[in-house]
Amino acid sequence: MTHNPALEKLGFKPDDRVAILHVDDVGMCGASLAAFDELWAKSAVTCGSVMVPCPWFRATAEWARAHPAADLGVHATLTSEWSGYRWGPVSTRDPASGLMDDEGAFPQTSPEIMESAAPEAAELELARQVELALEAGIAATHFDTHMGSVMDRRLYPLFLEVAHRHGLAPFALRLTAEQWGRAGYPEETVQVLTRETARLEEAGIPLLDRIHQLSLSDEEDRLPKTKAMIDTIRPGHIGYVVFHPAHDTPEIRSICPDWRSRVMDHEMLVSGAIREHAEAQGINLVGTRALQNAMAES
Repeated sequence: MTHNPALEKLGFKPDDRVAILHVDDVGMCGASLAAFDELWAKSAVTCGSVMVPCPWFRATAEWARAHPAADLGVHATLTSEWSGYRWGPVSTRDPASGLMDDEGAFPQTSPEIMESAAPEAAELELARQVELALEAGIAATHFDTHMGSVMDRRLYPLFLEVAHRHGLAPFALRLTAEQWGRAGYPEETVQVLTRETARLEEAGIPLLDRIHQLSLSDEEDRLPKTKAMIDTIRPGHIGYVVFHPAHDTPEIRSICPDWRSRVMDHEMLVSGAIREHAEAQGINLVGTRALQNAMAES
């Protein structure tokens, strides 16, 4: 891929290296909100996104109203992955929507929701999640995806339409068809993703070059591995570096089998080690509000 054309809109040179330090799953539980609160206060991250269907959404919205400068988006949520802590649609309770499993929650995996969701119901659900966030006082900047569940031939155009309707920077990657294919997407989905992202870039919508994320199952040496991952951001690229931080509480330990990695993400971020490393490597840090502002100028 050539140098990202969004860099100039963001005030950078064509060969600059840029990173977004993003927190996923804000409001999934109390430990996730407490961690984001601390990280935002320390400027250790540049943005995060909120899970509207989750139990701690209202507390997160209250926090956002008290911190209007916070860079928060909506984490499009169509899956509910844990066995004992579940959430479901905010737009319907109709099983015909294809949005629920036998427990009345979202399916646990992305392939399940991609197969079962009725497109019209999925679009209504995604739109309602954004609307609830805005109505609750969150000045949303972007729209991204929980577990990649919208990266599907039927769902991705709907996801982009909801983002466009509300003026949110959408999660979109500058990948070739070959790169999408290597990521494991089926051919029909590759065609849709390639077409839609090319259309966005031609329209002047800022796109990301790569998503950088350690697996939450990787509990060994997360700090050096994260630093090495950040080092792979290439000149002329915008890297989307994703974390899932949480405070170490009985709550998070009872919810997530991968709680250790989430706690380690918080510890290395709150220490300042990640931001300091990125800056020492000459990587410029931005939030998603910068993408939203650049999008508005297109």
